[in-house]
Amino acid sequence: MSQSVNDFSVTIATVNGSGSQSANNILMRTIFKMGVPVSGKNLFPSNIAGLPTWFSIRACQKGYVGRKPFSDIVIAMNKETLVTDFSYLREGGLFIYNSGLKIEPSELPQNYDILAIDFNELCKEVTTSIQLKKLLVNMIYVGVLTEILNIPEEVVAQTIEHQFKGKESVYEINKKAVHVGRNYVKENLNEKSWSFKVEKRDLTQDKILIDGNTSGALGFVYAGCSFASWYPITPSSSLAESFEEFCNQMRVTSDGQKHFSMIQAEDELSAISMVAGAGWAGSRAMTTTSGPGISLMSEAIGLMYFAEIPGVIWDVQRMGPSTGLPTRTSQGDILAAARCSHGDTQHPLFFPSTPKECFEFANLAFDLSEKAQTPVFVLSDLDLGMNFWMSDRFEYSDKPFERGKVLRKEDLEKIQKFARYADVDGDGIPYRTLPGTEHDLAAYFTRGTGHTPEAKYSEDPVNYQDLMNRLDKKWETIKAMVPAPVIKEGKSNKKGYVYFGSTDLIVEELVHLTGEADVSLMRLKAYPFHQDVKKFIADHDEVVVIEQNQQGQMTELLRGEFPQLAQKIFCETNCDGMPLSPELVAEKLKNRGNYVH
Repeated sequence: MSQSVNDFSVTIATVNGSGSQSANNILMRTIFKMGVPVSGKNLFPSNIAGLPTWFSIRACQKGYVGRKPFSDIVIAMNKETLVTDFSYLREGGLFIYNSGLKIEPSELPQNYDILAIDFNELCKEVTTSIQLKKLLVNMIYVGVLTEILNIPEEVVAQTIEHQFKGKESVYEINKKAVHVGRNYVKENLNEKSWSFKVEKRDLTQDKILIDGNTSGALGFVYAGCSFASWYPITPSSSLAESFEEFCNQMRVTSDGQKHFSMIQAEDELSAISMVAGAGWAGSRAMTTTSGPGISLMSEAIGLMYFAEIPGVIWDVQRMGPSTGLPTRTSQGDILAAARCSHGDTQHPLFFPSTPKECFEFANLAFDLSEKAQTPVFVLSDLDLGMNFWMSDRFEYSDKPFERGKVLRKEDLEKIQKFARYADVDGDGIPYRTLPGTEHDLAAYFTRGTGHTPEAKYSEDPVNYQDLMNRLDKKWETIKAMVPAPVIKEGKSNKKGYVYFGSTDLIVEELVHLTGEADVSLMRLKAYPFHQDVKKFIADHDEVVVIEQNQQGQMTELLRGEFPQLAQKIFCETNCDGMPLSPELVAEKLKNRGNYVH
């Protein structure tokens, strides 16, 4: 039988709360340790425990990380889904199931390579503890699979040691469970010929495995964020928790003094209001949330926009509307964020596409927010934020933070007048002072209502129109501050694909699958759109925007921004909540005609 070396996908079906996450991470990291590019996706229910959960791992020597629609290997450990788990297996794949679940073989399809292993019985060789058996049964399937894949046992042991560093007894019993699983394969299945194999490579050198939320949290630490307020919500909670953990490691002095503030607010409106207060006071302040939280924050975000207060909102997008699917991924908050709050508001958006960009965009967002004196959104998503990706190592920039137009005491002493909302430089961005500045000119009223350049209350229609015109001028200035898109010109100008965020991670494979070697590519990094975006669209006969929502929200923004080019802009939407599959998207692109959503 021919073997597939370093190119396969695995789906593991378990029950939420069964302790399988550690085992799955160990399996994924072991493949990574073998020098083979790998990615992992956790598909979990929105309850705490009891419902089905699936974890998929893709190993690919070419570095492709997109979700495979069908897996080469399925490990079924959940009786409730065991029969239907076959739907995740490609024809000719390997199906491993726990025969201790008492499923009749006649219930299973017969045209697959099926291994029935009583994992419950094997667990008795590891421990007599009923509680530990529930956890260690997962490590036995790690042993079975790593033996089948021909991964050396010492490499698995090294990964387990890393996972349970400092916990010697935990390490030993998990290693024993893996050994039991491997031994079973050696003693009972030695005569079989396996289709899949892992061979040592050096393709992961200087790489790390990390999720976007952890990356963003670390980015906030290095970006000088000193205040964070949040309210727990899937899938963003781990970002706030990681930020606090990193700060406790790096922002606490030897005598126990904390150089950061972290508050779990009573709700999202309170969280963003605290960010407004901290940003007004001069702190680099942020909150992290998801779509429903953005809805609740809308009023205070509008205040920050109109009163011109900096702050960063990190939105890890999930499926909506309303509560939607809390544990499924989406890019459905684009319009909500761009126009958040009532009236004529508009907000800059950043679209990180990798964990490395999650790290870097934290600082970019703060720089832009403080320079433009406005709230800035970073739009990640559940797939990027909560799943593991292979990433280049992060590089810390020694470039000074850009705090924008802040007048200090020595600056005020050189001028005779300070008007908080005056356009002194003609770019629409006023100067500000921070509370506590020791100068008679420093004080002003922060206004969330109509106001004059001197920050006096005003309902005068001419003054109000001047104020809104200045904010529009500031928006034009912001366009020159955002990063340019990443463009790869094709051999012809017939077609271009436009994409953003985590979609970037499947594009290389997507182009390979469509066979469109001549197609041009443009990855958006930010909104408002850089001038290069308009040029790219104008230079092509048609552009197709690939996005993860139902109604083509980025397409709508592009058409609104460039109405003279709207007839060239089409969209291909994907909105089932699943991480993107290059095969499925490629099929849709091949079958599409010219159409307007």
